Amino acid sequence: MAAPLLLVASRRELDWRSLAFIPAGLCIAAYQLLYFSAVPRAGVAATALLAICSAPVFVAGLAVLVLRERLGLSKGIALALGAAGGILLGAGSTRPTAGFAAGVVLALGAGLVYSLYLVATKRGTTASSAASLAALTFTAAAVALLPVLALQPAATASLWSRSWPLILYLGAVPTALAYRLFTAGLRHVAASSAAIVGLLEPLTATALGLSLFAERLSPAGWVGAALLLGAVVLLSRLRPAEALTS
Repeated sequence: MAAPLLLVASRRELDWRSLAFIPAGLCIAAYQLLYFSAVPRAGVAATALLAICSAPVFVAGLAVLVLRERLGLSKGIALALGAAGGILLGAGSTRPTAGFAAGVVLALGAGLVYSLYLVATKRGTTASSAASLAALTFTAAAVALLPVLALQPAATASLWSRSWPLILYLGAVPTALAYRLFTAGLRHVAASSAAIVGLLEPLTATALGLSLFAERLSPAGWVGAALLLGAVVLLSRLRPAEALTS
């Protein structure tokens, strides 16, 4: 649902000449497949943590190699704090099951392809508007995923008939709107900085779990939350030029 919504919203800005949306879209498609394949094997918490917290590590390396960004001491410390915090935050809810090792590999693969998406999008923002790049990226991802839907027509039809309001919401708000804002933000920060700020996702999910579902946070989880906040605070204190290039 995100692709048509983004296309309609960006119809006057679409620019097909920059091809950065193709690798970015393929990475988004691969991320969805790897992530949701990992969940039943490794569990929701472990998958989210491995995928989200490994992405900044991959991005840091790719940003240095591909975008020629400098990591810098402060950003390196923020990266280490954020990754450690994310792992601690979900350590108490991780329960190894049968197929856990395969789930770990799939989740790390999701983190890798997400980092490739981020780097491709960062490069694409120099030639396209954020609106155009986000719309075309998710259009490419939707096209790439069509064969998966075609292989399971009954399951696809059943899911749509039973859950279409949720599907519309997921396509409009946490996907179309979120990635449109994310793409716009990449114009103003380094790819590695964006990846570190993205570590707030498991912290936000934990906060929602505590407030809405009466979940409890272990002592290790509280330490992890503090480390994540520390990483973002450290990043926010960087000078604008340093945050953009270091």
